Parts: sequence; C-alpha cells; structure tokens
Amino acid sequence: MVFAKKPFGNPKSVVEYLGRYTHKIAISNHRIKDISDQNVTFDYKNYRMAGVKKQMTLTHQEFIRRFALHILPKGFVKIRHHGFLSSTWKRQKLRLLQEKLLVKVLEKAEKKPFLPKCPCCKTGNLHRIVVFDQRGPPAWYLGSGQNPIPRES
Repeated sequence: MVFAKKPFGNPKSVVEYLGRYTHKIAISNHRIKDISDQNVTFDYKNYRMAGVKKQMTLTHQEFIRRFALHILPKGFVKIRHHGFLSSTWKRQKLRLLQEKLLVKVLEKAEKKPFLPKCPCCKTGNLHRIVVFDQRGPPAWYLGSGQNPIPRES
C-alpha cells in the first residue's frame, strides 16, 4: 500500500512553502525579549523537556557567535538540485536525453559584439585597440613616449 499526499493546490502555495524554508532566519525579532549593555535575552523551546518554553541570556559576543553559525559559507545554497536537475548530470547527459526524447533544442543566438558609437559624431563605431587589466596600462604602453600602436594611413 502506498501513501501519497495530495499535491500542492496551486503555484502560490508552492512559493509560500519554499519561501518559509529558504528565507527562514536564525531567530525572529519577537523571540528577543531584552537587549542590555552586556547581554541578550531570548525565548527558546527546550525539546529535551517536551518543548517547554524557556528564556536564555547570553553575552553579546556569544549571541553573535551562535547567530553566525547559521550563515551559509560563500558558494553554499539552501536548495540543491538532485537527480536529473543536478549540474553534473545536466552537463553529462542532458543532450543525450533530449536526443532520445526527440526534443528540439533551441540554440542560443551568437552575441554580436557591442560597438559603441563615437561620442562626438554619433555615427562611427569605436573599436577597442588595447584592453587593460585592473592594474592599469602595462609598462610597454606608457614607456618610451613612442606610440606602440601603428596608425592607419
């Protein structure tokens, strides 16, 4: 015998469900009862004692340390895709699966290079000759006083 729950009623209920999970914070404002010069007092449930509500007082430093434990490291996400939605699976097998299912894949149109217009005449296109990195122009570009880029005659 298989137990199957009724699916979500509509897209709005799916978004509400996911929102409660993905945007949950470590402690909500209504649980914080007092903030003094040295301490923070807040409510919590003690699940070892059948969910009895209690209050805890921590120093600012300890409160922030515990709060920071809930911050995800860079690159981590709360929702991960598994199975055929996972990144590695898609890279390896998605194209093969699409071919077997005879799915017509739309190819991305090749991007045309952006050519800004001349700020003076507004008609001619500007073309890049040299691109500098974050550190600025290289020594060979600044160096000898001669123009390293030949001009067209």
